Amino acid sequence: MAISGAPLCSSALVLLPCLFVIAMAALQSGVVVLADAADTVAADRPLSGRQRPLVSNRGKFALGFFQPENSEHWYLGTWYNQISKHTPVWVANRGSPISNPDTSQLTIATNGNMVLLDNSRTAIWSTNISNFTSNSTVGVILDSGNLVLADASNTSIILWQSFDHFGDTWLPGGKLGRNKLTGVSTRLVAWKARNDPVPGVFSLELDPNGTSQYLLQWNSTLQYWTSGNWTGRIFTGVPEMTPTGSYPNSLYTFDYVNGENESYFVYDLKDDSVLTRFVLGEMGQIQFLTWMNGANDWMLFWSQPKAQCDVYSLCGPFSVCTENAMASCSCLRGFGEQNVGEWLQGDHNSGCRRNVELQCSSNGSVVGRSTDRFHTMANVRLPSDAESVVAAGFDQCEEACLSNCSCTAYSYNGSCSLWYRDLINLQDVSVIGSQGSSAVLIRLAASELSGQKQKHTKKLITFSVLATGAVLLMMAVLVVILRRRMVKATTRVEGSLISFTYRDLKSVTKNFSEKLGGGAFGSVFEGSLPDATMVAVKKLEGFRQGEKQFRSEVSTIGNIQHVNLIRLLGFCSEKTRRLLVYEYMPNGSLDKHLFGSNQHVLSWNTRYKIALGIARGLDYLHEKCRDCIIHCDIKPENILLDGSFAPKVADFGLAKLMGRDFSRVLTTSRGTVGYIAPEWIAGTAVTAKADVFSYGMTLLEIVSGRRNVQEQGGAAVDGLLPLLAASTLGGGGGGRDELVSAVVDGRVGVNADMGEVERACRVACWCIQDDEKARPAMATVVQVLEGLVEIGVPPVPRSLQILADLANQSNNLQFFSDLPSK
Repeated sequence: MAISGAPLCSSALVLLPCLFVIAMAALQSGVVVLADAADTVAADRPLSGRQRPLVSNRGKFALGFFQPENSEHWYLGTWYNQISKHTPVWVANRGSPISNPDTSQLTIATNGNMVLLDNSRTAIWSTNISNFTSNSTVGVILDSGNLVLADASNTSIILWQSFDHFGDTWLPGGKLGRNKLTGVSTRLVAWKARNDPVPGVFSLELDPNGTSQYLLQWNSTLQYWTSGNWTGRIFTGVPEMTPTGSYPNSLYTFDYVNGENESYFVYDLKDDSVLTRFVLGEMGQIQFLTWMNGANDWMLFWSQPKAQCDVYSLCGPFSVCTENAMASCSCLRGFGEQNVGEWLQGDHNSGCRRNVELQCSSNGSVVGRSTDRFHTMANVRLPSDAESVVAAGFDQCEEACLSNCSCTAYSYNGSCSLWYRDLINLQDVSVIGSQGSSAVLIRLAASELSGQKQKHTKKLITFSVLATGAVLLMMAVLVVILRRRMVKATTRVEGSLISFTYRDLKSVTKNFSEKLGGGAFGSVFEGSLPDATMVAVKKLEGFRQGEKQFRSEVSTIGNIQHVNLIRLLGFCSEKTRRLLVYEYMPNGSLDKHLFGSNQHVLSWNTRYKIALGIARGLDYLHEKCRDCIIHCDIKPENILLDGSFAPKVADFGLAKLMGRDFSRVLTTSRGTVGYIAPEWIAGTAVTAKADVFSYGMTLLEIVSGRRNVQEQGGAAVDGLLPLLAASTLGGGGGGRDELVSAVVDGRVGVNADMGEVERACRVACWCIQDDEKARPAMATVVQVLEGLVEIGVPPVPRSLQILADLANQSNNLQFFSDLPSK
């Protein structure tokens, strides 16, 4: 997919700021024209901190001295000149900061090199070129952001360029690759901290072994992420950054060159007004960013690794990483920050150190083994570099660790794992609720978990229990009584789930007499609580889970709250009966409004808001919950509408509740045909991209007001709306007018926003690609529908092409015979 920034001056709200930016750009442009060589540094025209920065020919980039936020140091570098947010893209003196820029200068030395001199006139940075072929040289900042050392008489002759010496940023036009003759790579190296350009421990480079994949490395030695090999269109591990350079209207091209002397990747933009950059952040993630004028900030298109805590040694040794809204680092119990100042600046590489050293003698024997203790840390993803030992149980595993001075932790889960010396990559997963969580026992000195402390703690606990036992008992009895009364009265406590009895729900639903609908998971009935609150009660069918697991899963679903997700109010679990109680949606399910003959016709504006709301709900399930929740059955029947026609995704999380039998339920249930992703049928592993496929099919139905595939006698015939939309977008139609007439619901077509129609159809056709790696993430879908990014023209999926051939053979539909292939 290709992306671009939102249009400049995209709304009246930003018109005045835009005009101001344009005026300032014009003023700067005027200065460039009037001032002689304002983009050039020469021996007789040095650049110091007292002067204005040099500005490239068309004003896009600046070269000068700058000071990172909250830093006392100064650096020479290049940055974007025409945006409001100071964004350095290259720094010359990363490891040699300047204290006083007014007495420092960038100039051309007598040997022709470009040099940076500090206040003592010592060269702290140089282009360091020998054997010059030119008698006179100059430094020039180009509109690409490339700083070059060139022949003064002909600046097209470049002797050195910053694009051969990247910092943390890769700009369009720069080659990121490897010289096969010298073995030297052009790498991205992250800043040490957000305000410190000193080279950090994270780097990105083309595989030195000769493959076409990029590697993220820690300390230039340990690989923790790979892009996967280049297929000619995409990196196998990063399908969301598909360049679509071969498709019409793409905004950038991405090429891999594997020559005799070098191999490299390069990307270029077709629209110079778009600002994009690849950045290796100080937290070890590679990010693709686009400048959004409307938001006045950089918009993140994608980042890898997706989970920040998957970056190797992000928090340093003896520290734990917690993945929440943002990754955070904290020291383990019994440890403190190795370098507090660095931690305050966001640099956790040094990690943590013991408050009290272990009691081991210098010869390696263990002194007072019985005094050492272990602190249990539950719900964690275990550290790296474990060593397995033979142990019959927990006690033997602990003994194996205690018997070695270098052992710092152990874990036992049927097998014994020991860690020696530093603990790296320990992750707290209690917040995200990972299924693969374990417990690790951290070894601490005796004084950290002393017997005195333990005895004192036991006394306090005993005293507390005796002092409050009667009170707690009374409170427990009171809670039980209130709970029973609450259930009988079916009064809901805000922020919690009600445990209903089956008898209660029979009464609430008038013995399940008013059916609202049904689906793969069971039937839904209308109900009314004693306080007149309307509810929808779902009777789950074909359920296999035990009560404990059911309550655990229901509790997880009940804690999920989003404006576009249906809210779970309560549940019932009695013997084999499992029921869920949801908030009531007065406007029912989406399918009745799209396909029903007697329903109110949804306007285009309402449809577009519904499509965007569904996407936001799915994005929340996929990316922002503790665990990724795959819905597995997205279709109009499972989209409910509240009183103002705002959409709410229903039945989310039920696929997990149903367990292994769900695949059988889904593929045999009526109404799901036409929404199942190809991987369901192929029997391969199902990911969140299966929901993306179903969403694409649903989006096309929202646009058209008719089913994608009609059914007669159990067979799919006619319709083929996805093929019609894809072929029209791909060149089989006559542009937007043809798209509207061919795809959009005739009841709203004349009032539809043509730009939104094309945007919706494009993203829908990307969503239904056969290869799940080519489908966008729901976060990208949201950005496209919001108009924050543009999306290229999708190819026609091969499966639709085959379906067209079958239709052509059976019905002699000549229309399908000339469709473009993928």
